[in-house]
Amino acid sequence: MRTPIKDNEAESAQFQRRAVLSLSLIVVAILIVLARFGELMVLRHAEFAARSDKNRVKLQPLAPARGLILDRRGVILADNRPAYRLELVPEQVADLDATLDALGEVIAFDAEERERFLELARARRRFQSLPLKLRLSDDELARFALERYRFPGVDVVPYLTRHYPQGPLFAHVIGYVGRIDVNELSGLDAKRYAGTTHVGKTGIERHYESALHGEVGHLRVETNAEGRVLDELDRSPPSAGRHLYLSLDSRLQQAATDIMVGKVGALVALDPRNGDVLAFVSVPSYDTNLFVNGISRSDYQALLEAPGRPLFNRALQGGYEPGSTLKPFVALAGLELGLRTSSDAIYSTGVFQIPGQTLTFRDWKRGGHGRVDLIESLAQSVNSYYYQLALELGIDRMHAYLSTFGFGAPTGIDLVGEASGILPSRSWKREKLDQPWYPGETVIAGIGQGYNVATLPQLAAATAAIAGNGQRFQPRLVNAERASFDVPIAPKPPLPVGPPLVKNPEHLLAVKQGLEAVMHGPTGTARAAARDVNYRMAGKTGTAQRVSRTRDGAEGTTGPRREGQRNQALFVGYAPAEAPRIVVALVIEQGDSGSLAAAPVARQIFDAWFELENAP
Repeated sequence: MRTPIKDNEAESAQFQRRAVLSLSLIVVAILIVLARFGELMVLRHAEFAARSDKNRVKLQPLAPARGLILDRRGVILADNRPAYRLELVPEQVADLDATLDALGEVIAFDAEERERFLELARARRRFQSLPLKLRLSDDELARFALERYRFPGVDVVPYLTRHYPQGPLFAHVIGYVGRIDVNELSGLDAKRYAGTTHVGKTGIERHYESALHGEVGHLRVETNAEGRVLDELDRSPPSAGRHLYLSLDSRLQQAATDIMVGKVGALVALDPRNGDVLAFVSVPSYDTNLFVNGISRSDYQALLEAPGRPLFNRALQGGYEPGSTLKPFVALAGLELGLRTSSDAIYSTGVFQIPGQTLTFRDWKRGGHGRVDLIESLAQSVNSYYYQLALELGIDRMHAYLSTFGFGAPTGIDLVGEASGILPSRSWKREKLDQPWYPGETVIAGIGQGYNVATLPQLAAATAAIAGNGQRFQPRLVNAERASFDVPIAPKPPLPVGPPLVKNPEHLLAVKQGLEAVMHGPTGTARAAARDVNYRMAGKTGTAQRVSRTRDGAEGTTGPRREGQRNQALFVGYAPAEAPRIVVALVIEQGDSGSLAAAPVARQIFDAWFELENAP
């Protein structure tokens, strides 16, 4: 066999080709690495710097201080007090359930608080800090401080908690704030409410939530790997909410509440010159501070079972048969529509019949009142006068006229949940009951009974229109706002509702004389309440029967009701009669007649207001 001759030149050329290829690959690889380094360090520097900062720098929302609520004289009705809460960031917790179990051994929280937290955690993003327990005690703060190292992602956060210094006195008007629940999250601006744990639930707190809340701020902090804050980098402070000044006078509110102690009912007092609400009372009441950080099941159940239903806002949502308090407006309808003059009279025999029918309608006075004109019809509250007038008006005209005074619709008072009442008509009955309208229903509608339902804001605003020479104002509770105590108060102008309602001043004067005769006339139904008064009042009593006279008892009672307990006693009126400065509409449930149960309360309210007006 022959051995091949080695070709050195070929091998050398091959080696050179391989060396050049390898060097080229190395150069390309280095260029790729350099290009990648350039992309990461130059082109995407801002992105990765931000990612790095995200691991090191945390952005914490700073919840704004909620605006204060004050009365017309600057008395604080809702303020903020410092407290501490326990918060947890789900993203920073490896095992949420195990962490909650371990936390429960350090700081006690019940199953309800735990479930509320888990619902909130499911609804919000995992990187958001969520409240677990509010208002930590000093002892709880100390225990957690010793165990803090065991709980990454859990921290104690200072905050301001809402407080109501007056307690139950303003519960039904100011309302309260409460912890944000899952159902409310979808309706809130996530950015604006970052870091916020509470939101207005009822009353002024809810209606003016946007103004009271303020604008969120932010804090950038540097943290270590455990999430502990090492340094504060910069701060964007929050803007506090606006302070609200109510038209309410806390002194009158207290006086009215004291006068109605032991009763079940409500009261609304207005200034007829501008619609300002001076007092807004619903009794019995409750302490709103119980709800701020979550009311216990036992406390809530106790409120539900308490006599008089203290949670029910009678002054806003209560609907009552207005009874004879509707008569001044029916009288005005007869005058304004040309069916009556103030001197026209009828003869009351105590019984009224619709022509061609045998059904009878009675006056409250056995044997009747005799000959009465408009003024006496109001002074003595003569049903027959209004039976006949209602029949002549007809339900359609009566409905149209009374609606101009605001009956049958919310007044627009600045609270959420106002009832609308019922101002019956043919179309209303057809729509609600699918039945025709009958003449007998028109007759009883003329004395405020039947399907009629009115609210206290409606009665107060309508009476204020009479006191204010026919000008109707929208009732309002907030009459001024203030961005901070360093700037002037910004008052809100009154809100007139259309032009004056009464075309002929003589008609209004006749009704006013009738209302004044109720209080001061020799036959007035409320003359006893005006005895020895040093000013002139005008008003109208009303009595709405709650339980049939044929019944000996009522559901929910242990024995027979007294005669007076069948009724709701109402009163509407104003003072002083010649230049009204206050209007009162009130109801006493399970009371006696309006003249015996409601009018004396109104007299005391008028006395208290005039005394307070002159007080320093």
